[in-house]
Amino acid sequence: MKVKEAVATYHVPKKVYTFQDYLDLPNDGKRYEIIEGELIMSPAPFTIHQQVSLNIVVELASFIRKTKAGKIFYAPTDIILNDLNVVQPDILFISRENLQIIKDKNIKGVPDLIIEIVSPATGYYDLSGKKDLYEKFGVPEYWIVDPMKQRVEIYLNFEHKFELHQRLDKKGIMNSDILKGFEIELDTIFGVD
Repeated sequence: MKVKEAVATYHVPKKVYTFQDYLDLPNDGKRYEIIEGELIMSPAPFTIHQQVSLNIVVELASFIRKTKAGKIFYAPTDIILNDLNVVQPDILFISRENLQIIKDKNIKGVPDLIIEIVSPATGYYDLSGKKDLYEKFGVPEYWIVDPMKQRVEIYLNFEHKFELHQRLDKKGIMNSDILKGFEIELDTIFGVD
């Protein structure tokens, strides 16, 4: 008679990463974030991601320069939400009333607008983990831009709960609630000629 031996199961607790761990990471050219204590590494974005990002930044920067509404930043810029959450959104806006969160090396606090551009490597975190995180921390306006589907969704935060404000596919004009008067056509975002 054969007896099967049971193998002991050991649970190894996952390391919880903090802002200090983040600071201690090697400067290896990779993009790291910490979401709820989990260390996330993202590969370099695809060229379409970078083109869409540039298209949005150019339009936002022009509007913000004219209106003197605040400041715009783009990745890689560290946002420290707390000790267990350090993110690098693709694009972010900070209003004049909120400029005190801008520090020499990073942003310490909640930006007024965050824009994430979905790519195959970051899609899960942009659509789930980061969206939940931004909702929890009270980011007033969050855009999810999907270059492959040519879709933009804008969420507004009401008492730490995102509600879909606007969703457009392929055509149309997006309107920001935070940046009153700012509009951008999807053709401009996705570079449709």
